[in-house]
Amino acid sequence: MTTRGSLIAVLVLVAGVAGLAVSVRHMVHKVRLPVATVADTRPVAPPVSGTPTQVALYVADDADGTLHRQTASVTLPPDKAKQGLEILRTLVRQYQENASSHPLGAGADITDVYLVNGDLAVVDANRAFAEGHRPGILVEELTLASMAQTLAANLAGITSMKLLVDGQERPTLAGHASLTEPYRVAAAGRLVR
Repeated sequence: MTTRGSLIAVLVLVAGVAGLAVSVRHMVHKVRLPVATVADTRPVAPPVSGTPTQVALYVADDADGTLHRQTASVTLPPDKAKQGLEILRTLVRQYQENASSHPLGAGADITDVYLVNGDLAVVDANRAFAEGHRPGILVEELTLASMAQTLAANLAGITSMKLLVDGQERPTLAGHASLTEPYRVAAAGRLVR
């Protein structure tokens, strides 16, 4: 082969390798892109009209197994059940922050709150709430206590809470804490610090 032929062959090989590198880089980027966009699949709720109100959130701390009272400003609708929904959504969003003391799985959300006889709050969570929840009796108990205590502190008369997942009863939250009976707010009181 001549020097000119060798030079052409080398240039064709270099161009082929460069084209292959660009193609592989493009495919890797395409594969990674959906993972980054699937992180939060919760539907965006319409904005609530009203004035911001200071509410009490009882935030779980896994390190010491207690609930700590914090305040947050939340815009609350006039309906009491919808107020409970907005308050619990605020609590769940706090748990989904990076530095959370009690992290919940991505996509976890509260879809509705119903009030029964003025003292029972029935909370409906989405499937991601339960399926992404970390297992363990203390972790699950802290989640239930946090939600029940937060509702009781903000909605007068609430003494118990029943958690549903996608509108259905489940035996446990993530394999340990029972969901068969309503959770009593008094039980959460012993975890409040």
